[in-house]
Amino acid sequence: MTVELMGIPAVLLLDCSPLSLSSAEAREKLLYLLAQLAYREGSFTLTSGQQSTYYINCKPVTLHPQGAYLVGSLLHRLLPPETEAVAGMTLGADPLVTAVSLASLQAEPANLAALIVRKEPKGHGTQAWIEGPELPAGSRVWILEDVVTTGGSALKAVERVRAAGYRAEGILALVDRLEGAEARYREMGIPFRRLFTLEEVRACHQSLRQGLVGWPVLGGEGGSQACS
Repeated sequence: MTVELMGIPAVLLLDCSPLSLSSAEAREKLLYLLAQLAYREGSFTLTSGQQSTYYINCKPVTLHPQGAYLVGSLLHRLLPPETEAVAGMTLGADPLVTAVSLASLQAEPANLAALIVRKEPKGHGTQAWIEGPELPAGSRVWILEDVVTTGGSALKAVERVRAAGYRAEGILALVDRLEGAEARYREMGIPFRRLFTLEEVRACHQSLRQGLVGWPVLGGEGGSQACS
């Protein structure tokens, strides 16, 4: 099934099962989904308060069944083997932590708990800041973010995870806008990893609009030129 988005034919169902893809093919598929379904141009105010002429809303991808599988699998592969849980600030990280936790059922690091960090404490009952299973003190947790700009949102999650008695080991982003987050984390001694940069997503989006590339046929011979 296809729909038109900003003049780009968006393929909402991949041409083969994501389970059959190599790491490189899975990454390429996910890049295409982000370029088609997540990237927008216009006038936007970011979470950081900055103004931008482009915006990435990853939720149409991270909440897409095959997009969620690709996100979970690829982010999971970037985690250190000693990782015990993943956490992230609601709402953008909710599908990320769930997808990575599910991916951990099939590969190491295995059996990762998923934690959701609230923006405000729960207003009743436990008044908790973090939703998810209670873990042993000192558990090694990586913070997940869909998009990082200046890095403030992920740092709030780091603060809450540490306040809960866990070790915030690092920050892992689906897309890095390259606007200062990495340098900020480095200054604080927090390891940082990313799957894509904004430039990769934007370049793929522009190539699709200009007809320079088409949807690749992966998992088989032939196919069109790729974005990556």
